[in-house]
Amino acid sequence: MDASIIIINWNTRDLLLQCIDSIYKTQRDLLFEILVVDNGSSDDSVAAVKSQFPHVILIENKKNLGFSKANNQALSQMNGRYAALLNSDAILTDGAVETIIRFMDENNKIGICGGQLLNGDGTKQNSIANIPTLATELLNKSLLRRLFPKKYLGKDHDFKYPVEVESIIGACMIVRKEAMDNVGLMDEDYFLFFEETDWCVRMRKKGWMIFHHPDAKIYHLQGQSAGKVNVRARIEYWKSRYIFFRTHYGSFIVGVLIAGLFARLSISYFLVSCLAFGSLLTNKKAVEKLKLYTKIFLWHMKGFPAGYGLRDDRK
Repeated sequence: MDASIIIINWNTRDLLLQCIDSIYKTQRDLLFEILVVDNGSSDDSVAAVKSQFPHVILIENKKNLGFSKANNQALSQMNGRYAALLNSDAILTDGAVETIIRFMDENNKIGICGGQLLNGDGTKQNSIANIPTLATELLNKSLLRRLFPKKYLGKDHDFKYPVEVESIIGACMIVRKEAMDNVGLMDEDYFLFFEETDWCVRMRKKGWMIFHHPDAKIYHLQGQSAGKVNVRARIEYWKSRYIFFRTHYGSFIVGVLIAGLFARLSISYFLVSCLAFGSLLTNKKAVEKLKLYTKIFLWHMKGFPAGYGLRDDRK
């Protein structure tokens, strides 16, 4: 078995079916299996997959276990030499997975490789990520890319060949089974966000390389699942960011991060409040941002309690 293609689904029925369909339409020479882990969807996703794609292996969870834990369920029973982790809102183009696997077969020290993510109109998305630091989290990422383009690689780079990177965006990532056996599976402390970044860090510490392959194209209709519950999803982002820093940095760095981010949040909260109330709450965009910042602000003020995000408990 060349590849075990793994998709985590949570209430994205139509996108999921589109994703699976793209796999069957674009793979020519690979021997592969598809595993779908459903995280307690209520939109008939499971029934639709069983009806339209009966050969897909389904793992049905009664509730949303999160991205890492659901992936680990499938990774624990995969049969492929590689795992291809796909978001349910990803659509493969011809030969995308084969291109990456062929490249990884020729370079046996590559643990993870991702392709070029595209918007629906074909324009490029950021597919490469830097390992989070105080600079990336407290300063403007777009500004960092403009000031230090060789360090902070963005979508404006026109890569002609595969390039070694610090980390990749996990909407489509191919992972070597041998590297997983060496490093371990995803850290289940991460419910959503930062789990692939953490994996890349752990891979690099064990001597595995992380690559971006520009010739493997994948459409990514991003945020379709998390976007349905934007406030709770954004709090999960903040939770995962703090988990990442607690895991990989000392307490002093974590304290600086929390203080810096809370200061930025407070300023943004004040400015958005002025804009929202200054328009007598007619500015819908400002009102939505005010709701978001209020929730995140209260979550900080209450000491990061459980119940604000997508999961039921907090590590």
